[in-house]
Amino acid sequence: MKALTGFVFTGGLAIALMGCGGSDDGSTAIPPTPNPMPPSLSADICYLMSTSKGEFTLAVDLTNMPITGGNFKRYVDKSFYNATLFHRTVNNFVIQGGGFTTGLNAKATDAPINNEAVVGISNKRGTVAMARTKAPNSATSQFFINILDNPQLDASSSSYGYAVFGKVVEGMDVVDQISIVPTKTIDGFVETPMQEILINTVSETSCPAD
Repeated sequence: MKALTGFVFTGGLAIALMGCGGSDDGSTAIPPTPNPMPPSLSADICYLMSTSKGEFTLAVDLTNMPITGGNFKRYVDKSFYNATLFHRTVNNFVIQGGGFTTGLNAKATDAPINNEAVVGISNKRGTVAMARTKAPNSATSQFFINILDNPQLDASSSSYGYAVFGKVVEGMDVVDQISIVPTKTIDGFVETPMQEILINTVSETSCPAD
């Protein structure tokens, strides 16, 4: 099982996951027990994400994930994600973005949010979750899209987990193409696309029919 490691970036806005056997926030606190019967993701609002590699549509859950989904919505509403990068792409794992502009310059963010991973929605292929540091309640603007099922990122008895708040409902082929671009390490950033992948715009759109 692949774990999210090595995310030590400017400002600490990154995914970090400690090894099994202890909580992933660097403390002795016991993570809360995740919901054994998690709800299905709700498609309350959808967004078209236009990138330099193509377009895809995200459905965001505001019903079951009001803190996390609402946080993403607020960033979209103020056009925060426009002209940011997918700054880390890992084949057969995740793509991560939403925190840096061209040249890997960090954007100022709002205050961190509480981690809702305890709701229990799993990090399955195509789902969208919040990135964070080792501290469980440290997510701000950065998000990642799961390329494969990644249950090791779910909340558990030993991990606070990563809060899933949406999913790709159209254009997963574009996400897959982003995940396989050539990468490099630069200035402490690992698995960074050799050619920048820009998020041009994120705009509200109609959710596709079931």
